[in-house]
Amino acid sequence: MKTSEAISKRIEEICKEKDKNICKACLSGGKSHSALYDLIKGRTKCPKVTTVYIFCGDAGITLSEFFAKDYFNNLENDD
Repeated sequence: MKTSEAISKRIEEICKEKDKNICKACLSGGKSHSALYDLIKGRTKCPKVTTVYIFCGDAGITLSEFFAKDYFNNLENDD
């Protein structure tokens, strides 16, 4: 799995767990909804940590909790 795919997968998992839609998560975190949509749709190949950080803040989790999935341990490069 590529890095951007893993991050996208995790965002979708957390939104489902927290019963949030992507747009609400972005707007309440102060980020344009397009930043997460572009990541989830595969248009962003190099996501910014700040985007993930803002998403985590809105979701009420830490970056450590976000990345605490086994699939982040064996990632392919997004080149």
